[in-house]
Order: sequence, then C-alpha cells, then structure tokens
Amino acid sequence: MSVEEGTANHGRLLGSVRGPQDVKRMTAEQLDILAAEIRDFLIAKVSRTGGHVGPNLGVVELTLAMHRVFDSPRDRLLFDTGHQAYVHKIITGRQDGFDKLRQRGGLSGYPNQAESEHDLVENSHASTALSYADGLAKAYALRGEKRAVVAVVGDGALTGGMCWEALNNIATAGNPLVIVVNDNGRSYSPTIGGLADHLSSLRLNPGYEKVLDTVKDALGNTPFVGKPMYEVLHAVKKGIKDAVAPQAMFEDLGIKYVGPVDGHDVPAVETALRAAKNFGGPVIVHAVTRKGYGYRPAEEDEADCLHGPGAFDAETGKLLAVPSVKWTNVFADELVAIADERPDVVGITAAMAEPTGIATLARKYPERVYDVGIAEQHAATSAAGLAMGGLHPVVAVYATFLNRAFDQVLLDVAMHRLPVTFVLDRAGITGPDGPSHYGIWDMSVFGVVPGLRIAAPRDSATLREELREAVAVDDGPTILRFPTGTVAADLPALRRVGPVDVLAESARTDVLLVAVGSFAGLGMEVATRVAEQGYGVTVVDPRWVRPVPAELVELAAGHRLVVTVEDGVRVGGVGSALAQAMRDADVRVPVKDLGVPAGWHPHGTRAQILADLGLTAQDVARDVTGWISGLDAQPVEPHQADQAAAKN
Repeated sequence: MSVEEGTANHGRLLGSVRGPQDVKRMTAEQLDILAAEIRDFLIAKVSRTGGHVGPNLGVVELTLAMHRVFDSPRDRLLFDTGHQAYVHKIITGRQDGFDKLRQRGGLSGYPNQAESEHDLVENSHASTALSYADGLAKAYALRGEKRAVVAVVGDGALTGGMCWEALNNIATAGNPLVIVVNDNGRSYSPTIGGLADHLSSLRLNPGYEKVLDTVKDALGNTPFVGKPMYEVLHAVKKGIKDAVAPQAMFEDLGIKYVGPVDGHDVPAVETALRAAKNFGGPVIVHAVTRKGYGYRPAEEDEADCLHGPGAFDAETGKLLAVPSVKWTNVFADELVAIADERPDVVGITAAMAEPTGIATLARKYPERVYDVGIAEQHAATSAAGLAMGGLHPVVAVYATFLNRAFDQVLLDVAMHRLPVTFVLDRAGITGPDGPSHYGIWDMSVFGVVPGLRIAAPRDSATLREELREAVAVDDGPTILRFPTGTVAADLPALRRVGPVDVLAESARTDVLLVAVGSFAGLGMEVATRVAEQGYGVTVVDPRWVRPVPAELVELAAGHRLVVTVEDGVRVGGVGSALAQAMRDADVRVPVKDLGVPAGWHPHGTRAQILADLGLTAQDVARDVTGWISGLDAQPVEPHQADQAAAKN
C-alpha cells in the first residue's frame, strides 16, 4: 500500500481532529490509529514540499500526550527546536495548510504567531525555549495566574549553553514549569515498569517532599547522629533511584526528574506529564524517542534520519531534485584540499556537520574536526583557543546562527587578532525557512568588527580562491559567505584592480555597478539592459567587501553614479560602507544602495522574496536607468566637471 493510499484509507480519525479537545476524547486504541494516520499524513505532505520530516515523525505520541494533559492555548507549549512542531500544528487545526508547507501563503515550517493562538515562540534558533519558559513562569506566578508552562527541548537543543543557564535559574526560582526532554540522540535503555513508575510518582508527591524535609529538620537537630544519618538515608534513596534509571542526567540541578519514559507510548508519557503538572514546581520529564520513527527510509538514514530534506519520493525516501553542484559542496571539497596541504587547518561546526560540508573534512581527518553542538558562542571562543595554540580553525555555520556569537567574534577573536575563518553557509535570503533563518545580517553586523575581513564569492572559482586567501590571513579573523542552492556558473573577470574584479566595461563611464557575491550575474544582466538605453555600465565584484577596498573608491570616482546591490540588509551594509569610504576620500559621486530592507520578510522561494524586494535584473535596471537619466537633467557641478576633465 502506498503512503497516499494509506492516508486516504486510514485518515478518518485525523480528519475529525480540529483542535486539542478532539484528541482528549479519544481512547487508547484510537490514539494508536491516530498516530499512524499522522505519520502517513506527514510523509505524504512533506514529501511534496520538503521540510523537517525526521524530527516530527519522532514526536507524534509525545505531542498527542501533551495536548491531552495540558490545555493549549491557555497552557503555553513551547517547542525547542521549533522544527519539531509539525504535529502540534496538525492537532491545533492546521491540517489544510500542509499542502503549501514552507511555500508562499502556506504554513511556516516553525511555530508562527500569525498562524495560531497555540503558537508563541517563533524564533526557531535553538536552546532558547527554557529561557522563555522561565520568564513566563515567573510572570504567571507574579500575576497569580494558574497556567502551566511546558517547554519541549530536544533534537540537539540541550547542547546549547542557554539551556543550562536557564535551568540554573529555573531551579532557583522554583516555579511550576514542565520541561519535556525529547531525547532522540542517545541510546538509552529506559527502565519502564511498575517500580520505575512508583518511584517517579513518589518523587513527585508533595507529601513525600514534606516528609523528607521533616526528617531532615528532625535529624538535623540531633547532635552527632542527625546530619550524618540524614545523608546516609538520602544516599540510599538516591542509589535506589540510580539503579532504576541510571541515565538520570539532571538530578544534580535541583529539579525533579521523571524518566526515562518511552516517548512513543502515549499512556506512559501522559502519566509522567500529569504527575509533573500536579507537582507544583519545576520538573523534567525525560522522554526517549527515535528520530524518523515509523518510516523506514528515515530510520535507516544514518546521516540525519531525513532531518530536513527537500521534496522526496514517499515510498523510498529518495530526493526528487536532480543532483547539482551546491555552494556547500565546492567549499567542502576545497577545504579538504587545503587541509591536505596544511596540517594546521582544523574544522569546527555547531551541530551542522553535514549541512555545512564540514563532514567531508571529518571523513578524511576525523581528529581535526570538532562538532561542539548547538553552541555557536563556544565554537567561536574555542576557535580562538585553537588559533592561540598555533592552528587555523575554519568555523562553518549557517549565516543566521553566527549572529548569536557576535560578542565572541568581536572580543575573543578579533581583539586578539586571531586567524580564525568563519564560513557562512545559507547567506542572504534563503527562502522556505523564513525570517529567523535568513542570513541577511552578517555583512552589516560583523562589518563593524575591527580587523575582520569579509569575502563574498560569486561562483565556484572565486569561492575556492577566496577560501584560500582567507586561511592565508594570519593577523585577524575572516568571513567567507555564500548563499544556498546550486552554485552559479563561473564568471571570469576582464581584469583585476587590486582585489576588485572588473566583470564588464563600456566606453561610457556612466554607472559603476557594485554587484556583491552571487549578485554578479544579476549585475551583468543589468548592464546589458541599461546599455540598451544608451548608458554605459561598469560591473565590478569587490570580492572582499570589508574593509572597503581603496581601489573600489578610486573606481567610483571615475563614474557619474555608483549603485550597489547586495543580498543583505541595507542598514550598515556594503553600500553604506562604500558611501562612507567615498565621503572620507572626498569623492562626491552619488551612491544608490540596493539591498534587503531591515524587517521580517515572510517565507517563500528565494526568487519570490527577491522579486518582492525589487532585487531582480528588470527592477534594478529600471532603477539604474531612472537614476542616471535623472542626473542628465541636473546641472553639472564644478567638481564633476573637474573630474571629467581629469579623466580626459
């Protein structure tokens, strides 16, 4: 039976679910059927659109149990990471939106406040939910509101330092808060049975805690015997608990712990969650799940259990897209080639070994690669230590995630002038993952870091070249940024002026078009369109956009108009920096900068978003033609006449 046939034949219960109240009314047998229907639904829908299928197959029963125990939206359910919330969306009435999941006008791939009152946190950057939950629990306590706060933390989120900072504060505050650890990354053998359930219930019984405190107080007042006796009794209790659940990893945090519990057993998870809900303080419920559970292609995918594929064949799990050379592939291959030549080059990534290409280096030189988990701040400062120790670290992360380590890049790396190369994959508008994952901030945010150099390659040849130039820098940090998707065809330069590549020239020097990185091809098309209107355009790729090359300023001085186009925010971007450099050099040529407006841009394809922003060849050509023709109508300034005479 195909997945589509399974969805059609066994979707009766799923079709009746329009909200959490429908799930609450179901019997145990119905819940088992519903879980199977949800898995069929997920595979059928996500196979067409792409998305995070593996993580969501693993949280079906867990999510059902949560919605049966808690009353969303009054009780607040937070998901960390946010990509494991598809089942939550299904239960809260959004089944119809899955036909356009992660597409324009369709559902977001993450929780989204605009979609439903059941969604609260939509940042989608991992390891943040416990801090949100801590604040919510404190707010409700102060306001006297009886509302449960539940944070589902998993799929690597606990490797982030913010989680542990939050846990420390949650334990200190002592407010009611349920932390569900979705543990799909370790081979636990959970002890499940009557004794384990009994001990879990005992530990969560407020009366038990009162008795323990009474015993502690009584024995504490007995000289010589009391305190040692209490410690012995407490150690015995702790030892029994450890014998039943030896993997209890949170017992020293001062937060009550339940588990491990089978995360694919709805009644077992419900029992644990109800006990945690009624306890009256912070509780960790440790649920052991399997990523990709119930779908053989995901379970057998050793790399990442079909974590976040594009469209795929529902029967086989094989991707449907025609294989092509990706930017990430070019980087990965060149990094290995460099590592072959330089034993001091090492790789670091933050739980993104496969997606960033660092896994290619790890397969050849496993001892020279460090995956630090979802901990970008630690990655940056650890890289600083590696550089201090005589190595050249290459830190590969998504562009959006390096924002989290700005302070470390600024003060731990750059201030010490350390040779660390940060490679930012998925730079610019990335499309389906939406605003939290757009890599549009890096050139603006990191452009203020003293001594940091930023490169933006336009094709595979310049990516290889600029990566080698970056790792050759030994007196400060470098950033190499490139977009997602298929790498652009190589675009050779006509000539090079300093570090600046001249891609197109005209007999007329009306416009200097500065095309940053992957926008080089767009720049060439714009030049052709503007030439049809009788104006000459020089297209240049600065290659290294920060600091602004002096040669770029000199080229600007020889034109009537300068236009920059970049795949990053305009505020503080390349255009802004070039305009400042021109002012400092007393070059009075007008500058127009085109880029991404600062804001939260919705998800869609990259092409759709760029069209919305006016960053297409047609839009840019129309703008450039309008600006340069407007200059024709203006009187010539004396300084412009002097510059023109000097050129001639």
